[in-house]
Amino acid sequence: MQELSMDHLGSGNMKHQYVFDKGLATHVVTAILYGAQAFFVFDREVSENEDHQDIRGNMKVMIKKIPCLSIDGDGALKMEDKDKKNLDKFSCTFIGDFCLQKAPTSFQEAVEVYQSLPTLLGTNGEKAVPMKVWLLPLASLDSSAAKLVREISIRLVQEAQRVLEDFSELEMRFNDALRSTTAQQFPQIGKKIKGFKEMCSEFKLEFQQSLAKKLPSIRGGGEEEAELAEILKKRHSSPFNSKNLNEWMDCKAREIAILKSFTKMMKNTKIISSQAGLDEELFSAEHAVCFVFTSLGSDEPYLSALSNYLQGTTKPEELQDPRTHNTEKEQWYRSKETANEMRKKAKLFSDFAEANMKNKNTKFLMVGLTNETQKGSSIYLYEDGFSVSENFEPPSKPETVTAADINHNSVNLKVSPPRFGAENITSYFVEFCVRGEEEWQQKEVLKAGEVTVSDLSPNTEYMFRCRAVTSAGVGPANVVSDSIKTSPCSPPGEPHVEANSCEISVRWKKPAELGQDVQILSYILEFAQTDNKVKQEDLQWKQMMTTAEEAIISGLQSETGYAVRVRCDCGVDGKSKESITVNVSTTTFKRLPETVRRTSERMNSDSPSVYKLKLEEEEVCTDGCRKFNFRKESRRENRTIIVSGGTGSGKSTLINGMINYILGVQWEDSYRFKLVDEDQWRSQSHSQTSEVTVYKINHQEGFEIDYSLTIVDAPGFGDTRGTERDREIVEQLRNLFSDHRGVTEIDAVCFVVQSALARLTPSQKYVFDSVLSIFGKDVAENIRILVTFADGQQPPVLEAIKASGVPCPKTDDGLPVHFTFNNSALFADNKSSVTNNTGDDEDGGFDQMVWNMGTKSMKRFFDALNVIQTKSLKLTKEVLRERRQLEDTVEDLQKKVKLVLAKMEEIKQTSKKLKDHEAEMKRNENFEIEITVTKPYQHDISGSGNYTTNCQVCHYTCHYPCRRADDKDKIHCSAMKNGFCTQCPNKCQWNVHFSQKYRWEYKEVKEKQPLQQLKEKYLKATGEKTTVRGVIDKLKAEYDHLHAVVLKLIEKSSKCLNRLREISLKPNPLSTPDYIEMLIEGEKSEGKPGWKERVESLMDMKQKAELMVKVEKREKFL
Repeated sequence: MQELSMDHLGSGNMKHQYVFDKGLATHVVTAILYGAQAFFVFDREVSENEDHQDIRGNMKVMIKKIPCLSIDGDGALKMEDKDKKNLDKFSCTFIGDFCLQKAPTSFQEAVEVYQSLPTLLGTNGEKAVPMKVWLLPLASLDSSAAKLVREISIRLVQEAQRVLEDFSELEMRFNDALRSTTAQQFPQIGKKIKGFKEMCSEFKLEFQQSLAKKLPSIRGGGEEEAELAEILKKRHSSPFNSKNLNEWMDCKAREIAILKSFTKMMKNTKIISSQAGLDEELFSAEHAVCFVFTSLGSDEPYLSALSNYLQGTTKPEELQDPRTHNTEKEQWYRSKETANEMRKKAKLFSDFAEANMKNKNTKFLMVGLTNETQKGSSIYLYEDGFSVSENFEPPSKPETVTAADINHNSVNLKVSPPRFGAENITSYFVEFCVRGEEEWQQKEVLKAGEVTVSDLSPNTEYMFRCRAVTSAGVGPANVVSDSIKTSPCSPPGEPHVEANSCEISVRWKKPAELGQDVQILSYILEFAQTDNKVKQEDLQWKQMMTTAEEAIISGLQSETGYAVRVRCDCGVDGKSKESITVNVSTTTFKRLPETVRRTSERMNSDSPSVYKLKLEEEEVCTDGCRKFNFRKESRRENRTIIVSGGTGSGKSTLINGMINYILGVQWEDSYRFKLVDEDQWRSQSHSQTSEVTVYKINHQEGFEIDYSLTIVDAPGFGDTRGTERDREIVEQLRNLFSDHRGVTEIDAVCFVVQSALARLTPSQKYVFDSVLSIFGKDVAENIRILVTFADGQQPPVLEAIKASGVPCPKTDDGLPVHFTFNNSALFADNKSSVTNNTGDDEDGGFDQMVWNMGTKSMKRFFDALNVIQTKSLKLTKEVLRERRQLEDTVEDLQKKVKLVLAKMEEIKQTSKKLKDHEAEMKRNENFEIEITVTKPYQHDISGSGNYTTNCQVCHYTCHYPCRRADDKDKIHCSAMKNGFCTQCPNKCQWNVHFSQKYRWEYKEVKEKQPLQQLKEKYLKATGEKTTVRGVIDKLKAEYDHLHAVVLKLIEKSSKCLNRLREISLKPNPLSTPDYIEMLIEGEKSEGKPGWKERVESLMDMKQKAELMVKVEKREKFL
């Protein structure tokens, strides 16, 4: 610090006396303080998303820590890592009186410089600069010196100082605004701010110059303080008053914020800051869509007012009008209408740009261009660099997209046009994808409305969206909020309908397309009564469920129109669409028996007349079977019964009674019908049914039952034609059950028996057992006893059946489940009964009473039949197959055993003869010996009605009796498998087998054979020397071969027997020797015609049965 003493200020020591004389100064410097000043200006980068207030507070905290910070030995600041991380964004500018070798630029360098400042003044402070001065008024030294006359009021001084500070604050705002990204992106704003800044600087300079002139004059008393007040008042009433200036900057700040918000929302958009840059972009794209801020460069009256004021052209009255400087009202964004329109356009543009993110042919730009005709903003459209529209409105998303109709492979959408930009739309894109996938497919349509999206997959969830299309690109999509699931399957096929007076039979095909893993649980059949006055959509639909592709709608009105349609119920996957609706009308009611009578053949003219039903025979490839159909195929459920009964059981009459009941024939009707026509000439000793006959009674309107009925009329077992005939019946049934056009399932096995039988004769029991042995065990619950000639009392035959152990369901009292019938009145004269009726019998006579009882019995039977569980004949077919194989095997075994026994005898005799005459044979090669041999012979069967399958190579009957009469069909003979015979010794091909009038059998004969012939027979192949031992060995080799064959057949038979025991309902009665012996005794005692032949057949069966017993017991045969 340097000071002046009074010696320096003495009058004789003062220099520059003219200062006193001219009054140029008022004070003299008496002391100076030396030192140095240092200023650190810190800046920090701030992103647009950071809070400026928080950043400013954090900076103050860090700067205040500088005096307390220290630097470690490595030159690093000692502070927490999180603080260091924040300091990386600091920058520093140094301003001061020190001459630094390197100015600090970072926070750490600033701390280093701060700590080194005391050493930079020099050892003796030689580098210090003046910091402070002390002044002494000159008037205290010389009264003639100039001096301060008055002090200026603090209020005016402070006001003047505030004006200058306001300008300093504005300058900072100018700079911040000009440095903003928005101002650089839109130069119109920067240009206005720069012009504003320049005018403020000019005004500030003029204001400072006025103060510099006025203040000394006022202090010296030359002018009054009011002059300063006038200057301040003039400034306050000028456009440059602080309020207007700050309001204008506030408007610019808000304008920048608005632009910033718009730029932030624009995706896929490039901001262009110059016309040259815009031209470059426009000519490099096929299309360009440009969001233009049209009012950024518009003239602002306030800026004009500032300029006029500086130029001195402002009128006095303008200074007094407060509306002249309403800066906020002048701004383009202040208009609510403009702001709303601008937001709408920005939203349309932004959505349009985002929707075309992947469109390489269209560019999206944002620029500021002045256009007085479009206030605020507008959207320009360019094509190939040239303007197409200065008011382009991109389309918004379609207003609504809803599902109008959903099918299995298509969805109909209802699309409403967009609210905005509809005039620029050229078409629409409907886009869809499988839910969860990302690949969208497109369909283009020309206009909104109903749109069908096809080629979809059933039972699949899809997402849908729709967008408008313009020449420049596509609009935003309206996405259907929920996924749409296609129907699980296509609709069922068009229903085919057939109507009668009260029913409609409907059938349809399964859906052509079915979704993955979709199962049709049932069909929903819908029907409604139609009326010309009722519209299709107003019909009252009724429903019924079915699991089949057919159904019958019952209980309808005659002569009435109906609409029918069907759809699928797929459970959790939903329902299909309805099929095509079919219209049909029911017919006029007609009584069925009358209709049937007109198409039937009249057999007699009795009372009542008997008519033979008209049946159509269906060709079947089943030997011994015939099939007849009554009327056309019906869609009703079918029930199948097998009816079997012995000779004279009344089976045929019972079946005829069934058909009359089913057709609805009444007692009063003058006609009856026959389904089965018994040959009157045939002996009662024979079953009146010679073939297995199948009657398919297709359901018709007017039936007393609500289902179709198949009756299998089986020939009776045990008639006079013997066991061979029974085997034929079994073969016929096996063929019927095996043919795909035959019978594959059964509802009831019905035994027809006479009521009066107190016990079953062996023949009658044989009939039961023969039928039961055909079926598998699973059919036991389906056996029903049909009792004929019943008189209302408990039929004795039921106890007999119970005692015989027939396996069938039982009632609560232990009797077989049965139904009683009396068909004596079926063809009775109904006219005479009416004539003879005295009126005492309310039922109209005995015959009518019997008829009524029979009707009730029939109803009970058919009602019960309708609830019986249907059984498949799969196990029964296996029983028949195993039984057939067993019979063939045992028959073959019987032959082979005979051959083995014969061979044993041949070996025994030949060995004895050879040994006895060995010496003579050595002397004479022509020596002859007599032996017993087995030779085949032809057993004549002409006239028997049977056919054979004979092998011409082996001279062996492979199958007898055989139903294949034609040699061309022998490949289908049961003895054949894969084209080769399974029975003959050489297993020859099928085409060397023929049907002939004989069958091969074997008998033993004695013959003489020369030694030379034995040699050729046994030793020719080997060339061995003729010896007794050689011949005997060859004979034993033949025996061993036959014995091995027998063992294989025994093993095969044993397997068949075991399997039959597991699956058959009853063992074959002809497999038990004692049972057959009982039948033989019965035939002998009854003595019916042909009993001798039947006994002979039974004796043959007994031998086979004894053979099977040995097989089952594993006894030795030889």
